[in-house]
Amino acid sequence: MAETQNFDLIVLGGGPGGYVAAIRATQLGMKTALVEREHLGGICLNWGCIPTKALLRSSEINHLLHTLDAYGFAADNIRFDIGKIVKRSRAVANQLSGGVKHLLRKNKVTVFDGQGRLAGKGRMSVTKDGKPVAELAAKHIILATGARARTLPGLEADGKLVWSYKEAMVPPSMPKSLIVIGSGAIGSEFASFYLNLGAKVTLVEVMDRVLPVEDAEISAFVRKAFEKQGMTILTGAKVQGLRKGEDSVTAVIEAGGKVQEVTADRVISAVGIVGNVEDIGLEGTGVKVERAHVVVDQYCRTGEPGVYAIGDLTGAPWLAHKASHEGILCVETIAGVKGVHPMEVLNIPGCTYCRPQVASVGLTEEAAKKAGHELRVGRFPFIGNGKAIAMGEPEGLIKTIFDAKTGELLGAHMVGPEVTEMIQGYTIAKTMETTEEELIHSIFPHPTISEAMHEAVLDAYGRVIHM
Repeated sequence: MAETQNFDLIVLGGGPGGYVAAIRATQLGMKTALVEREHLGGICLNWGCIPTKALLRSSEINHLLHTLDAYGFAADNIRFDIGKIVKRSRAVANQLSGGVKHLLRKNKVTVFDGQGRLAGKGRMSVTKDGKPVAELAAKHIILATGARARTLPGLEADGKLVWSYKEAMVPPSMPKSLIVIGSGAIGSEFASFYLNLGAKVTLVEVMDRVLPVEDAEISAFVRKAFEKQGMTILTGAKVQGLRKGEDSVTAVIEAGGKVQEVTADRVISAVGIVGNVEDIGLEGTGVKVERAHVVVDQYCRTGEPGVYAIGDLTGAPWLAHKASHEGILCVETIAGVKGVHPMEVLNIPGCTYCRPQVASVGLTEEAAKKAGHELRVGRFPFIGNGKAIAMGEPEGLIKTIFDAKTGELLGAHMVGPEVTEMIQGYTIAKTMETTEEELIHSIFPHPTISEAMHEAVLDAYGRVIHM
């Protein structure tokens, strides 16, 4: 048996939660080990957030190239190479994964390549291809093993005709038609990507609207925009089964009491996420697992003393920035840093990078009403914004929700160009518990799309100028 190596902290998983936690721990003087079985940067960096944005950038460019006339340009024989698009996406992911490796080395985090497993109190064994790599010991262990795509019976990915997110990111050729099952962020982004590259796309959602976690008004806006672009959308719909052909798939879909069949070249399954709780040694510990996710308290502590969990492993919202923030607050709690604030879920922004983009923070209008708030709601369309019109992208809406009695910003919801870059303004406002008064008195630069954020606040209080 290998000699036990001692650390102050062991982090299992090198994704955006794990590697950030490890770096912060070394900054605080802790001798830290990080165990990763596959790629540093995790799913987000290698097969999620980053490479999908590279793909979506390519599809945006394709859309712009086909609308050049509106900007005074002309081009003939516009075409793309799906292989080069995929190659660029993978290169971006590889570059950033290498960057994470550099950061860990720079911060003197000891990295172990292998599968980690709890092996008793304060202990972890590391194996690679079934062979022992190391035995580690530490007073504190953070589990950051992430999550994977949920599979439903009959809709399992086969890598050829039915794709998971991985196959959807590296298509060997461009399909002419697709069925995307699930209209959450992942499904909507893939649907948008392929649609904007010219594929015929059918988006199927079991709930009554697309992007069901978003404000209903924003969801309706997105649906209208998608359909205007040529996407077929079936909501309140369930895929009863898939019938595979030689090079196509037929989905049997029930919606509104009627059954129809839709045939496409490929199917993308994007029906949810489950935590990676298996084979990490949770058996016989005080770690509690519910619905395939580890249960933690507000400081990421599990039911087992000295064992913590962060990120997608602990459940929704499944967001990289949530994982990174949890990693920091968890490590700072362990280190005894004063003034650590627990995670406030309502202050976590969510972003979907389809066309048009969607971003939000805080309560939806429906949730705010259910919580008993008396509301002031403001709206401002991008058609009233000079910069959006100048850019040729006037399709969008910003919606703000305030408590009528206190002026507290309860939620903000945005759809349109670059809203994923702008939502942080409202996120900061919520974190600082800003009221409408401070937002109204804030000066926004002109001409910018962000001016629409100001106008949406003004509208909630009957003071909108440009509408």
